[in-house]
Amino acid sequence: MLRVMIVEDEDIIRKGLRYTIDWLGMNCVVVAEAANGREGLAGILEHRPDVVIADICMPFLDGIEMIQEASGTVRFKSILLTSYAEFEYARRAIDAQVCEYLLKPVDEENLARIMKKLEREVTSSRQMELVLEELEGGNLNLEYYIGADRSENQYIAKTIQRIRSDYARRPSIESISEELGVSASYLSRRFKEATGQTFLDFLNKYRVQQAVALLSTREYRISEISEATGFTDYKHFYTVFKKYTNKSPTKFIKEV
Repeated sequence: MLRVMIVEDEDIIRKGLRYTIDWLGMNCVVVAEAANGREGLAGILEHRPDVVIADICMPFLDGIEMIQEASGTVRFKSILLTSYAEFEYARRAIDAQVCEYLLKPVDEENLARIMKKLEREVTSSRQMELVLEELEGGNLNLEYYIGADRSENQYIAKTIQRIRSDYARRPSIESISEELGVSASYLSRRFKEATGQTFLDFLNKYRVQQAVALLSTREYRISEISEATGFTDYKHFYTVFKKYTNKSPTKFIKEV
């Protein structure tokens, strides 16, 4: 269910939106309202809504200014209420990454269409975040290891740098250890001690991270993503992806 906040300085419009729209029928709930841009900013930071519906012209902060300032802290979708068609408003709204417009008076069918679209986008974003959190929960914090004390972890840092730059070209612990001038067994042991994971486990988790990002764009076929992320074939990709996300690539795409 989407959490919605309404920011509108005209009381009759704000109350009308909150109490006459069938929000539950759209799988939404209004969590807060505000009468000006300053109150709206405070409300967004407090309630962290999924969607903010805001008028453009309001006291203290206009809708676009409020959205720009709040989006630096909170991730949300935005809908501008307006009866304006001037280019300047459109240009500023594009800069603020406003998602949609609604002309006053609000057409409920149009609102329902927009909310359904935003629900799909929010659900997709949440799904991706959950998958990445699960992967990162397994000690897959590349920047942490790369930034570790070089005197003790130089081999680990260089190995992880290679994973990040060459994951699609199937790097091996043997090839990297040869480049570093150490034995594969030594590097493998040190890597496991430092990260808590084997080299292959770490590499595959990073590949799956990249695959999740590509799948979420819906711009590539699964076979293309499999090849782009360094898997030998689709069957291998399917097995590894399901191991770390508990779902197949096909099911992941259907859910995002």
